[in-house]
Amino acid sequence: MFVKTNTTGFADALTCEAEGLESLRELLVQVGVEHLRIPQVAEVDQYKLVMTQIVSVAPDERGQALLGEGLARLHQQEREHYGWGRDNYIGLSPQPNGLTESWGQFFVDYRLRYQVSRIADPVIRERFQRVVDQSSAALTRWLDSHCKHPSLLHGDLWRGNVLFDHDGPWLIDPAVYQGDREADIAMTEMFGGFGAAFYRAYDSVYPRSEVYTTKREIYNLYHYLNHYNLFGAGYLGGCERGMKVVARV
Repeated sequence: MFVKTNTTGFADALTCEAEGLESLRELLVQVGVEHLRIPQVAEVDQYKLVMTQIVSVAPDERGQALLGEGLARLHQQEREHYGWGRDNYIGLSPQPNGLTESWGQFFVDYRLRYQVSRIADPVIRERFQRVVDQSSAALTRWLDSHCKHPSLLHGDLWRGNVLFDHDGPWLIDPAVYQGDREADIAMTEMFGGFGAAFYRAYDSVYPRSEVYTTKREIYNLYHYLNHYNLFGAGYLGGCERGMKVVARV
């Protein structure tokens, strides 16, 4: 078993992570996806999370394809609401949640507004707040009109949160909530590392929408804002690009 210790400073961080792992694992089992796996939680408290040990290897095309197919099948399962029933965390940041019938409202309020409110520089914070305020109604309508149903999302799907062994892929370190499935796919492109076989397999099961490229910039704005708040000015350019797309929708 692998023991992960809590270094976040948040007493319930590992409990939230365990809940996310179990939610993903249970749905994949329910759907009958065997080749995309989630570590099984053996024990969790505020200090440690004990779960399946993964002996990782470099991914090959088969593993990437299994990841794409499994994720698409996960995303096809319709959930009842957008959001999540409790607040959780994305990396070292709090991730507030709520339950709503409007995907656009959830994303604007719980993702963009929250991260903008955390910006330390008052000039940048106020400028970004104006963009979000002025675009809020139009962006909410646009996102609602281009999202078919809530899907269970990993929520933090960059390459570091996917491991592979000889049997295929594993998902780790989720920041789960229910939302537009293309938010997960968008993040796979933020830092790269997902091969062409992954996207071919995903699209063969659940093709991306015709407005995916615009969604990608909007959804990754959340992650650029989070990284800017955590790590500084190197991520400001990504925030600026995303804000321009938001203002045009």
